[in-house]
Amino acid sequence: MTLQIKLILAAIITALAFSAGWVVKGWQASKTIAELRAEQSQGQATRAEAARADETETAIKESKHAQDTIYNADRLANLKTGIDVDVRAELARAERLHRDTDSRAATYRAQAQADAAARSDLADKAAALDRQLAQGLGVVASLGGDLRRRDAEVAALCGQVNIERRLSGDDSDQACSER
Repeated sequence: MTLQIKLILAAIITALAFSAGWVVKGWQASKTIAELRAEQSQGQATRAEAARADETETAIKESKHAQDTIYNADRLANLKTGIDVDVRAELARAERLHRDTDSRAATYRAQAQADAAARSDLADKAAALDRQLAQGLGVVASLGGDLRRRDAEVAALCGQVNIERRLSGDDSDQACSER
C-alpha cells in the first residue's frame, strides 16, 4: 500500500473513531438529560406534596382558630348577659330602697319631734345617711357590674391571646389560664 492510501485509511479510521465517540457522547448526554429530568420531576413532586401538606395543616389550624374564636365570643356574650341580669336586679333593689327613703325619713322626723327639737337634727342626719346609703348601693351595684363586665372582657381577651398563640403553634406560653 502506498503512503497516500495509508493516510486516507488512517483519516477514515480517525473519522470513524471520532464519529463513534461523538455518538457515545450523544448517548451519554441523552442519559444525563433523562436523569436530570427525572430528578427535576421528583423534586417537583416532593415540593407539591409538601405544599399540599402545608395547606392541609394551615386549613386545620384556621378551622380550629375559628372554632375557638366563636366559642370565646359566645362565652363572653353569656357572661355579659348573666352580669347584666345581676346588675338589673341589684339596681331594682337599690331603687326600692330609694323609694322607701321618704317614708323612713318621715318616721325619723316624727320620732324626733316627739322626743325633742334637739333630735330633729339627728333625724335629718339619719335621713341624709339613709339617702346616701341608697344612692351608694346603686353606685356599688353599677360599679360591681362594670367590674364584672371588665373582668369578663379581660378573661375573653386573655383567652383570645391564647387562641392566637395556638394558631402560631406556641402552646407552651399561655397569656393566662383558661377558666
